[in-house]
Amino acid sequence: MTDELKLKLSLLPDEPGVYRYRNREGTIIYVGKAKNLKRRVSSYFNREHSSLRTTMLVRNIADLEYTVVNTEEEALDLENSLIKEYQPRYNVLLKDDKSYPWICISGDLYPRVYITRDARMKGDRYYGPYPKAEVAKVLIDTIRQIYPLRTCRLHVSRETIEARKHRLCLQYHIHRCEGCCQGLVSAEQYSGYISEIRQILNGDTHQLMDLLMQQMQQLASELRFEEAEAIKRRYKLLEHVRRRSVIVNPSIHNIDVLGLLRDDDAAWVNFMHMRGGAVVQSLTLEYRLSTRDETDAEIMSMAIAEVHQRFADTYKRERVTEAVVNVMPDVEFAGLTCNIPQRGDKKHLLDIAVKNAVQKRTDRLKAMEKLNPEQRLTRTLTTMQRDLRMTSMPRHVECFDNSNISGSNPVASCVVFRNAKPSKKEYRHFIIKTVEGADDFASMREVITRRYSRLEQEGQELPQLLIVDGGKGQVTAAVEALDSIGLQGKMTVVGIAKRLNEVYFPGDSIPLYIDKNSETLHVIQRLRDEAHRFAITFHRKQRSKGQVHSSLDEVPGIGPKTRTTLLKHFKSLKRIREASEQELAAIIGPAKARTLVENLGAKQQATAGGSLHAEQSPLDTITTIT
Repeated sequence: MTDELKLKLSLLPDEPGVYRYRNREGTIIYVGKAKNLKRRVSSYFNREHSSLRTTMLVRNIADLEYTVVNTEEEALDLENSLIKEYQPRYNVLLKDDKSYPWICISGDLYPRVYITRDARMKGDRYYGPYPKAEVAKVLIDTIRQIYPLRTCRLHVSRETIEARKHRLCLQYHIHRCEGCCQGLVSAEQYSGYISEIRQILNGDTHQLMDLLMQQMQQLASELRFEEAEAIKRRYKLLEHVRRRSVIVNPSIHNIDVLGLLRDDDAAWVNFMHMRGGAVVQSLTLEYRLSTRDETDAEIMSMAIAEVHQRFADTYKRERVTEAVVNVMPDVEFAGLTCNIPQRGDKKHLLDIAVKNAVQKRTDRLKAMEKLNPEQRLTRTLTTMQRDLRMTSMPRHVECFDNSNISGSNPVASCVVFRNAKPSKKEYRHFIIKTVEGADDFASMREVITRRYSRLEQEGQELPQLLIVDGGKGQVTAAVEALDSIGLQGKMTVVGIAKRLNEVYFPGDSIPLYIDKNSETLHVIQRLRDEAHRFAITFHRKQRSKGQVHSSLDEVPGIGPKTRTTLLKHFKSLKRIREASEQELAAIIGPAKARTLVENLGAKQQATAGGSLHAEQSPLDTITTIT
């Protein structure tokens, strides 16, 4: 496997799509679909294959390409069309004349509505394809229950009706057809049925689904649950119709699709050429912009000219007259009309082109980060510096959080990030000493004063950025603490609120709302979450210590093992106190027994006068070890 192929594998997205393998001559040898491109394509290269055919395929792979789509069903359809276009050597399925089913409305006077796998008859209208034939069958069956359509293959025309050439069949007598063959229903009325059916097949299934819902509820109210379940199954299958693919709509023929995406210093244009609804050519162009003077229209013009040059043979052989774009070019090309669709199949194709341009940009950034990891770090820190209005890059960041329950066991945490990554050996936690009750602001002042007073005394480096978990109050408390020790202005101070992730600055009552996809917000959220986790963990530890403390913990020379041995034997602290020195000596030895009696006896005497209830804590009476 070449280094270039390894790099492409590492950059594959976790998205549905279609992948294409090429051999050393550049010929496509395999086309496949994937719900997750990264997982599926990687599986060819990270395991031994039992099939000789698959092993030979992997040996012949020299390069790969892929196209990202929105759903797995679209991947199915695109795979189908590409296999038929290229006839890859290692594809077994779909190379024959079979295809996915279509629903056809014939061009007769009284049109038929039926399922077919051959969508090539002129004058007929085709809808689909449907990746699941069951969906098409249920749709046809349901439509026929609603509309009295003819199902026969007879040639019905005005002449045959006038000549009474055909007889009424069983479908008429069971009220499933209105007698088209003898003109018992007018062509205009029948045309109204077909118009509504076309609406449904175009994706407007609300009318049909509402009717099915009413039938299901009616059957359920009559306790006919089996019939209601059958209707429900049809309803669920119809939901698939709404997500039908348009990427292989045969009406989209011989057009170009170009989607442009632009950054500050680069632009990407994804090109797809459609023939018979299939993507037969695909390419993503990348432009490095030397200045920012180039307009989007100029870039799109360059992309169209580049495509015409690269695929000159195609344009000589086929007369491409239409290009679907998201930015109008500033140059007119002879015989080519450009338009920006707002809805429909072409808009869907344009969205896919833009999505592939976005993926190409993501791949480029990931590749650059793999080759130069420092580049991503620099970009992240530069973004944080710009967003947080700092004078230098925040290579050293510290974040504080408080934790208590109604003022009990108040603690705080300080987490440290260096170069946007946790530096866990520098994490610190604090027990609040000077604050009584639940006062977050006072706790924040104490912790920051203690932290940075010590760093100053020890001559250690101060962070460029200080983050507190909270809003305006916490930020003000942090600034006051820094002012009190003479460190005002030495670092940038911000606070991040939990509810909407808004960022507060000192002296500014209006918060900053950072884009949720921004790297700045991601780093700040990680710091906040890590500080919260570290504070909560330490608070639970402190609370647990207080809950399991008993008089035995204060007896010198009595360790955890001895305490466990005593509690296992005597079951409670009360019984330990009532035991004689001889009974204790038999369990833990004479020296420890004497120490225990002396200390517990002294404690009994000290508490007998006024603090009687101190001896009767819940732990003293119910502690049991099994």
